[in-house]
Amino acid sequence: MSEAEFSIIESLEGVDEQQWQALAGDNPTLAYRFLHTLHTTRCACPQTGWTPRYLVMYRDGVLHGAMPLYLKHHSRGEYVFDHAWADAFHRNGIEYYPKLLSAVPFSPVTGSRLLARSTEDRALLARAVLQVARQLETSSLHILFPDEDDRQALAAAGFMLREGVQFHWENQGYADFDAFLAGFKMDKRKKIRQDRRRVFDAGITFQHLAGAAITPEVMAFFYQCYVSTYLAHGNKPYLSLAFFEQLRAQMAEHIMIVLAQRDGQPVAVALNLVGGGIMYGRYWGTTEFVSGLHFETCYVQAIEYCITHGIARFEGGAQGVHKMSRGLSPTPTWSAHWVADPRFAAAIGDFLAQETAAIEQYIDELAEHAPFK
Repeated sequence: MSEAEFSIIESLEGVDEQQWQALAGDNPTLAYRFLHTLHTTRCACPQTGWTPRYLVMYRDGVLHGAMPLYLKHHSRGEYVFDHAWADAFHRNGIEYYPKLLSAVPFSPVTGSRLLARSTEDRALLARAVLQVARQLETSSLHILFPDEDDRQALAAAGFMLREGVQFHWENQGYADFDAFLAGFKMDKRKKIRQDRRRVFDAGITFQHLAGAAITPEVMAFFYQCYVSTYLAHGNKPYLSLAFFEQLRAQMAEHIMIVLAQRDGQPVAVALNLVGGGIMYGRYWGTTEFVSGLHFETCYVQAIEYCITHGIARFEGGAQGVHKMSRGLSPTPTWSAHWVADPRFAAAIGDFLAQETAAIEQYIDELAEHAPFK
């Protein structure tokens, strides 16, 4: 086997899309077009605090490994929170930013971060990215939402691991939605049916739109709702209409939109990504409050779609213990961290050991309150 050649690139433009896809697989958030569109629409760019520094590994001119990698000047859009670490650095007169980050911008979705053709190449990437962090003289390196294969390689390379929790739904081969509900405790099943009835009694009907059925008008309505959701929480939206329009044009086969309507007029919407037998709940918004509409649009309709189309898992996004009542279960997620300063590395390591124990206890406690029989 020829020797691997590593380099840092500032754009995906010079990377062969087919070679990238051979590494990225079916996860839509790792797709060449998804990542490249984030950059070309300037949602993730130096001006927004995301400076691409992708690590690529070639053998004989063929891409054998890659990492989505960014210099970050803030911690927004990551969903793994390290603000307390940044504050501790600042209080001690040490710069925390820029830091080095491997993640899909604005996407708390588990997937490969060490994109590689073999276990050996994955290990090479894990060691090489540490060298990049040292060469760039960053305070730290953070790899967010790696999958299990990555987690093993990162632990072997000396990274500290941090556990988190999300809420996912697993398809047990249900014949239909009623078969899924049959596994609930009676009071929980009754509550879901009451909530659904309340939504339908309000005159709301639903459409599932995928692929070519997603029109520019639907996407424009989605974006109106997406923006209003962020503004309602006092935040500026991360993504632009241009990003979603490009996504519709280039990756429509990976999008499923739940559109809520009354008398033919749109009322609410949820956008999901689909790939590799998994549906990822991403964004939602509404033009009015209807009791139960959020749960129905974001979770119940998504689960019903997964059952109908044989999709194995629905990942409901970051946070949200309230999702358990709709049949989503607490599921561990991970991140991996390296800190250059040995004093801070030791302190963070101690913190992570305590935090991991607390997270695991939290997951155990949540499991005791599952809605199932």
